[in-house]
Amino acid sequence: MDDYLEAFVREGEEHVTNLNNALLELESEPGNEEAMDAIFRTAHTLKGNFGAMGFEDASNLAHAVEDLLDAMRQGDLEVTGDRMDRIFEGVDEIEACLDEIEANGEVERDVSDTVESVRAVLDEAGEEAGDAAGGDEETAGDAAGGDEETAGDASGDGDDLDVDPFAIVDRETVAAVDRRVFHVHVDMGDSQMKGVDGMFVLEAAQEEFDLLGTDPSPDAINDGDYDDGFDLVVASDVADVAATVHSFPKLDDATVTELTDAAGAESEAGGEAGDAEEDASAESADVEASEAASDTASASADDGDEGDEDDEDDGDSPMASTDTEIQSVRVDVDQLDELHGLVEQLVTTRIKLRRGMEGSDRQVDDELDELDKISASLQDTVMDMRLVPMKKIVGKFPRLVRDLAREQDKEIEFVVEGDDVELDRTILTEISDPLMHLLRNAVDHGIEPPEEREANGKDPEGTVTLSAERNRDQVIIEVRDDGGGIDRERVREKAVEKDVMSREEVDELTDAEVEDLVFHPGFSTNDEVTDVSGRGVGMDVVRDTVSRLDGSVSVSSVPGEGTTFTMTLPVTVAIVKVLFVESGGEEYGIPIKTVDEISRMKPVKTVDGEEVITYDETVYPLVRLGDALNVPEETREDDGMLVRIRDTERQVAVHCDDVRGQEEVVVKPFEGILSGIPGLSGAAVLGEGDVVTILDVSTL
Repeated sequence: MDDYLEAFVREGEEHVTNLNNALLELESEPGNEEAMDAIFRTAHTLKGNFGAMGFEDASNLAHAVEDLLDAMRQGDLEVTGDRMDRIFEGVDEIEACLDEIEANGEVERDVSDTVESVRAVLDEAGEEAGDAAGGDEETAGDAAGGDEETAGDASGDGDDLDVDPFAIVDRETVAAVDRRVFHVHVDMGDSQMKGVDGMFVLEAAQEEFDLLGTDPSPDAINDGDYDDGFDLVVASDVADVAATVHSFPKLDDATVTELTDAAGAESEAGGEAGDAEEDASAESADVEASEAASDTASASADDGDEGDEDDEDDGDSPMASTDTEIQSVRVDVDQLDELHGLVEQLVTTRIKLRRGMEGSDRQVDDELDELDKISASLQDTVMDMRLVPMKKIVGKFPRLVRDLAREQDKEIEFVVEGDDVELDRTILTEISDPLMHLLRNAVDHGIEPPEEREANGKDPEGTVTLSAERNRDQVIIEVRDDGGGIDRERVREKAVEKDVMSREEVDELTDAEVEDLVFHPGFSTNDEVTDVSGRGVGMDVVRDTVSRLDGSVSVSSVPGEGTTFTMTLPVTVAIVKVLFVESGGEEYGIPIKTVDEISRMKPVKTVDGEEVITYDETVYPLVRLGDALNVPEETREDDGMLVRIRDTERQVAVHCDDVRGQEEVVVKPFEGILSGIPGLSGAAVLGEGDVVTILDVSTL
């Protein structure tokens, strides 16, 4: 896929996400003008972009969706769940078209059925409103006819209007046209979407007449760059031009003035009429082409903003791009990954160099310190470049929750908090599916049906909240609902039924341990298998994925009040600061973020046959590194060092022979058969190519 097509697809995907979310706002609040503004800007841009790139079928589909939305905006159609389903069906088909363009460079699917389905809603509304609309049109026609007559008597040349029509199209061109030529001044009133509304009028004029010229240009009209209105010069044989103009959507008023008499124009133009008509047609085609190009330019300008009018105006000046300092550039993901790989090599080489130069003179140490500063600064910069805000994946979730809720006849409000929190691109990509599983679980298992909630004295509408918060070098992501909570007795019964545990073992579990069973592979409390859940997959995938990313996931629930799933993830991956410890002559690394305290060995006690260490009256189980890794420790049992792990990770103290220091290293996670070994998470290269094992203290 070439660069232009890829940029088109990426922009299209963003527009589809924005369109979905704006439609959700409109569905929940039909009078939301801000949501409607966003919808029309996006739908109009999608239609124009598809047309400009030559994907006519997709453009027709987007046009159908736009027309249906226009009927809702005009009040001809009420916003209902069924009609929104039809619109969402069209948006899904647009997204499928983008997927095919990305995969094959063209749209291969037949979208005609979806177009007909969308337009069927418009046809139904048109039949219902036909009689009323006819009466209104007749009244408007009479009034418009009077306006035309008055305007014509006032000035045959249109001289008492603010704009001279012959400055838009010269007299020779007007005289050469073998049809009647009119000057149309369009008054848009106080339109809230000048660009979109102006283009509706311009498109209607192109469909009804031959458009000879505009003031300002079609591009400026598309950008909303006009005061209260704009001017058109059109050619037409329509009997009542004024009535036709007044039937156009969006305009507030219009003044129509005839510039020529058809017979007079024919006698003056003679044989030049045919050539002039070709010129007019060519100019009309140019207008259409410039309109499509403007749509594409508008799409590019809108990338990354919310369609601020001031931002659009800035783009009108041809010097704007050269007078303004460029604040950002697009970087290919492969190039960014390559740069990241080079930084990893630099960090590894720095470690080797420092270890190889241990004991050298002071000057070399100073140079090494300077290298540390430079490489650390470069590392931080590259890591920041890889950070992506949560909103990049969160944008598709409101639609997911909405569709699931409708499938199950539930009323659910979806709330997103902290979607501007940033994570490494790799981590963000990996957690998209786990978050989807958690949201599906919240809708299916968490939120009760409206009648059940009301019976329990709760609001019939449930709430599902997705929140993210940065905590130093970690991000805490929560998915919580205000549903019925986890039925612990039901979980116990299912654990016995599925032979996960015996009845005796289940009865001894604490509430927290029972809740943790939802992460067990193949465990589900659903009796029915549905498309949403109940297949016994999902929660174990969540834990596996998060663990692979060096994170953790937990669950807490209050019966009758709701459930919260909490994911704790590192902000970045690969380069980690570790504490080097030694056991049996071998060196190991423990991630610094998991370490709470380092001390000399303390007196050991035995409780229920297990060795424990006491810190400030708190008892911590003792894990001897030599025993856990099956390597002989060189120190006596009452000697050596203790590394106490943070309680948030695991309440335990690790015994080792010695602690050697700390360093940033590039960690490569174990794959294949090594990935499942308890206590091990990956490896790092040090010194003269020595490989050091990085420990996973949560499973050690």
